[in-house]
Amino acid sequence: MKYILFLFGIFAMPILLAGQQQSSKSKSSDKLYEKGGIKREVSMESALGVNSGNDEFSPAFYQNGVVYVSYHKNGPIDPNTGKPFFELFFAETDAMGLPQKPREFSLQINSQFHEGPVSFSRDGDLLYFTRNNLEGGIPKTNSRDKVTLKIYEARRGKYDWQDIKSLPFNSVEYNSVHPSLSVDGFQLFFASNMPGGYGGYDLYYVERKTSGWSQPVNLGSSVNSSGNELFPFIHESGLLFYSSNGLGGKGGLDLFMVNVEGDDFGIPENLDTPYNSDKDDLGFILNEDATKGYLSSARKGGVGGDDIYMFEANGEPIIEMKKVILNTMVIAYDEQTGERLTDAGVRVLQRTEDGFVDGDDVYDVEMIPSESGELLMKLVRKDADAMKEPSIYTNISGEAVFNMIQDRSYVVLVSKGGYQSGEVMHSTDGQFGPQTIRVPLRTKNCASLSGLVSANGYKNGVPNAAVRIVNLSTGTQEELRSNTDGQFDYCLPIGYEYSISATKDGYEEGSANLSTAAGYSQNMDVTVRLHPIAEGILTEPIREGSIIVLENIYYDFDKFFIRKGAAQELDALAQLMKKYPSMEVQLVAHTDSQGDDDYNLDLSVKRADSARRYLIQKGIEAHRVEAFGYGEQDVRNHCGNGVDCSDQEHQFNRRTEVKVIRIDEPVQVEYDEGNPLDRGKE
Repeated sequence: MKYILFLFGIFAMPILLAGQQQSSKSKSSDKLYEKGGIKREVSMESALGVNSGNDEFSPAFYQNGVVYVSYHKNGPIDPNTGKPFFELFFAETDAMGLPQKPREFSLQINSQFHEGPVSFSRDGDLLYFTRNNLEGGIPKTNSRDKVTLKIYEARRGKYDWQDIKSLPFNSVEYNSVHPSLSVDGFQLFFASNMPGGYGGYDLYYVERKTSGWSQPVNLGSSVNSSGNELFPFIHESGLLFYSSNGLGGKGGLDLFMVNVEGDDFGIPENLDTPYNSDKDDLGFILNEDATKGYLSSARKGGVGGDDIYMFEANGEPIIEMKKVILNTMVIAYDEQTGERLTDAGVRVLQRTEDGFVDGDDVYDVEMIPSESGELLMKLVRKDADAMKEPSIYTNISGEAVFNMIQDRSYVVLVSKGGYQSGEVMHSTDGQFGPQTIRVPLRTKNCASLSGLVSANGYKNGVPNAAVRIVNLSTGTQEELRSNTDGQFDYCLPIGYEYSISATKDGYEEGSANLSTAAGYSQNMDVTVRLHPIAEGILTEPIREGSIIVLENIYYDFDKFFIRKGAAQELDALAQLMKKYPSMEVQLVAHTDSQGDDDYNLDLSVKRADSARRYLIQKGIEAHRVEAFGYGEQDVRNHCGNGVDCSDQEHQFNRRTEVKVIRIDEPVQVEYDEGNPLDRGKE
């Protein structure tokens, strides 16, 4: 006999389904439902990183992982079941999407009683979760001396979730459980055994109004049955996934989906094999593009109890995604004259939630030396001319036509010879019909310089070299750095003579001269050659022992979950390590001096470990990254224990250092004869 533990409040009688479900479910249900609505040729893999002999179920997407429900073996015992109360856990996912190494989700949300499942707003700032009815941390009973379950809302705070409050449709007389928030945040679906339903538990939704949440609306007899409908998940496609033991199926709770767009809901479709088994199947979720998802199941072959499984279909959508295609026209024109510009290159880049844009050839990695000799790393978007060739050009009318997708955010880059590149950000959120984007271009009054710092006698570019451009007529100068390929770009004012020099430790300085006097070209190339002092320097584009400081990795509330879209410096490090396959590093995390010394040491170890796992997610081999935590042992300023400092001063000490412990890149010789180390010598 299996008890559905997540349905009772403490002191409430458990809801026994195992005996009921066999009589209410037809084994011939396959004939009742149309097939083809969901792809069934998917791989299904157990999340062994989190599954155990306990129950693990109802995952929800959060940051770079999932939040799910389980319990500690040594946790407080529910007297009703003899098992520990359920809590919320967080697990980051690996490069394949499988959850790894669970940790408690939140001190403020987890209590001594039942919590979960959960649902998050799209921006991650709001949380909806199931919890026992508590007042001041004490369980509150109803007229039948039972403690019901309610749905609560919480808001992201500086350190943890805060402003926890019960939603207005809750009651002490019945249970409201399993919230799922729509993508736009205006509908909340949930399950409840409130009076007036069709069976034990029915599915309901409420709508967010200016005055608050509406009254609950039952989804009706086409969705609900005389049995139990539980664990709803609303996908942005308009499909609602849920579990039922009253609609027929393979056995236990079965997974169903139904289209709930519009006023008339469709007919529920049984998801069938491999999503359903002859045991309980529940907690289905699907990512935004419908290419990957998770479910929970007590099926045979699991680790024990309910386990979490990941499924995908080789990157293809598992359901048919209805995308609104918007016909879009870009008009490029001269900012001063208003004249439309023909043959201008148009690049359309989709923005991510963190403000960056998608693309493999969009960013350069820069490493800037600090006063202490450390390197500070950042991703810098390339100029349009330095990216791949555009696939779209404006016609004789200065227009380019292409398609955008509704509810996306884009950066539109337009470039043309003789003009500075133009850039416009464009959002299609809530847009319908044709889109028109006007991009002004300003006449370029300088020569575009494409520079390269290379090693004399070798094809290798010299990364992170200091480049100085001196105007020999005016004495003004500009300082740049070469990127990881040894390249640099600049726009040289017209009518002057220039000296361009480059320096880097381990090389003799090199220089070149240029002129933008009469007869110059709009596009100019220059190569500055540095003479390597020793051949070994070329195999170390970044010197072994170098320290790269990552100061802008933002962690979640308990301060070791990396926030989604808040790890650009780790993205830059991953890009660098892919460029240099021989590069091996140590990640060393430091905290400020606030708080207990032992706590900070443990916190720093967890931070370093999270950063390591993040790199592995990005495709870096595990053996190339070691993780260490130093706590507050090495603060960089005067802000030690007991010293009154501002948050900015404390922030200076909260960083992750990357120590390059090995790098040995191949050297490409430019000449066939002679010793390149002798070239350039008098």
